[in-house]
Amino acid sequence: MFHSSDDLRSNKISDYVQYLKLDTEIVLESGFKFDDCVIAYETYGQLNAEKNNAILICHAISGDSHVSKHDDNDADGWWDIMVGPGLYIDTNKYFVISSNILGGCMGTTGPNHINDKTGHYWGSDFPEISVSDMVLVQSKLVEYLEIDKLLCVIGGSLGAYQSIEWGLRFPDKLHSVISLAGGPRLTSQGIAFDIIGRNAIRRDPYFNDGQYYEQSEAPHTGLALARMLGHITYLSEESMSEKFDHDRYDPKDVDTDFEKEFSVGSYLAYQGDKFVERFDPNSYITLSNAMDKFDLGKNSSEISLNFKGKNLKWFLMSFTSDWLFPSSLSKELTRALIIAKEEVSYVEIPSNCGHDAFLLDDDIKYYGNYVNNFIENISNELNVTDSQEIFKDRKLFERQDYNIILEFLDNSKRIVDLGCGDGDLLYEIKNIGNANKILGIDNNLESLLNASKKGIPVLRLDLNNDLHLINDNQFDVAILSLTLQSIIEVETVLLEICRISSKVILSFPNFAYEPLRKMLYEEGRAPKHTGVLQYEWYNSPNKRYMSILDFEEFCNMKNFNIINSKYLNTDQNKFVNENYNFNADLGIFMISKDN
Repeated sequence: MFHSSDDLRSNKISDYVQYLKLDTEIVLESGFKFDDCVIAYETYGQLNAEKNNAILICHAISGDSHVSKHDDNDADGWWDIMVGPGLYIDTNKYFVISSNILGGCMGTTGPNHINDKTGHYWGSDFPEISVSDMVLVQSKLVEYLEIDKLLCVIGGSLGAYQSIEWGLRFPDKLHSVISLAGGPRLTSQGIAFDIIGRNAIRRDPYFNDGQYYEQSEAPHTGLALARMLGHITYLSEESMSEKFDHDRYDPKDVDTDFEKEFSVGSYLAYQGDKFVERFDPNSYITLSNAMDKFDLGKNSSEISLNFKGKNLKWFLMSFTSDWLFPSSLSKELTRALIIAKEEVSYVEIPSNCGHDAFLLDDDIKYYGNYVNNFIENISNELNVTDSQEIFKDRKLFERQDYNIILEFLDNSKRIVDLGCGDGDLLYEIKNIGNANKILGIDNNLESLLNASKKGIPVLRLDLNNDLHLINDNQFDVAILSLTLQSIIEVETVLLEICRISSKVILSFPNFAYEPLRKMLYEEGRAPKHTGVLQYEWYNSPNKRYMSILDFEEFCNMKNFNIINSKYLNTDQNKFVNENYNFNADLGIFMISKDN
């Protein structure tokens, strides 16, 4: 009836759920002690002999252990599109673990469980918990499964918090972290929506201070209202317009006591009524409160203190229309990880689906493949031999400036490629083996996806606006190949690049090349040529039309030091030493800037 991440969810418990009663005491951050904690969990795939292919998937606030269906007769999972044989998290390769979190209501100890000491439901007597408490309980499950080190911990939303907390609390028990639609904390606006939701539950006449389990009526109206409010934050303006504008006054005829005068109203009523069939009001209060109190710091510098010395690989993803966890939060966390000198990749996925994007198939081509590439690389299945086989058809040096760039690099150890494209140059640098730190930055999502497949850490950033995320002197050399001509504020960007790197190698087309001069002078037309000059005047990404002499004068005027330079005629595939501003179509420079 309605397309959403809850389409196929129900209150049916999978036959594959297993239960572990811990025989050790769990001490919460608050000091409260559990000695009867039960964990509901499921596993998929096979743990290999080395026990190094295990992935833990952490669910969001309304999720559970049932991440994916085990067979055709099983109940639908909340991430069937992502997890399974041959899928992005391939259970033919990986051993996947998913558990219901502490405080949940689908099998793990929570408010709807019996307190063994009183013989009654926990209800509102259930202790306040934190994300760290959830992770502590998960760690006991991993220990029980006799896994010393997880390949990766993955989660979205509240699950992203858990995956991040795993990296903070147990860095020696995992190799990597993937955070989808997460961040270092919620915004005040996000917390405000949760507060209203919790108040709606508590003010329901059937709430009875949280002790409603033995009543004939439960606070379902309050929970439904909380879910409706929460669901709005999971959508976006674009997705709501697409869903409801065409039939605004023609709502679906759903069986509900809530308002359904508008189509958006019938949708929210349906979502609210459906949610109460499978979720517990006290759990909603408990988990949303834990989510709201997760806070790593008020700025990147403060946040970075949490991550120093963790030595993990991190991948963060955000979605453009997510206003519950806006991309600014993931960028702030990316900046913090960079300050802490952790290896981090970050991409922002264009999406109209809002916060729920990571649960829907609309944009899975991107987020699914990025996740797949990352875990494949971490598991070392994409080793040098295999990757050379995969990319054997590529022609690395069809970019003739690459040989010179490699020569200029010499034995540089820390290298960033600004405008890395598909990552071919960084891939070659990686295989040469001299560099111990590489990073690719680009704004093209497809190109970065290809680069990530080659095992290159990537950041999706805009060179004109986002370089402030990078530390001072983080790199020995920054590469800016065939990108300078597309930069808006050339001086500002070059100063930023010289801030983050000791030296800059850049190449650019020479617009004073003889055939271009002739085209303008003799034909009276805007010049164009092969390569980056192939575009028409009306669709060219090139913003700057400079010559080699122009750039040399710029460096002299702005006090950039030219360390080395070479000039190419790519039409004739030869170096140019004389009258290069006339005979060369490509200039390659190494520059620096005195502090």
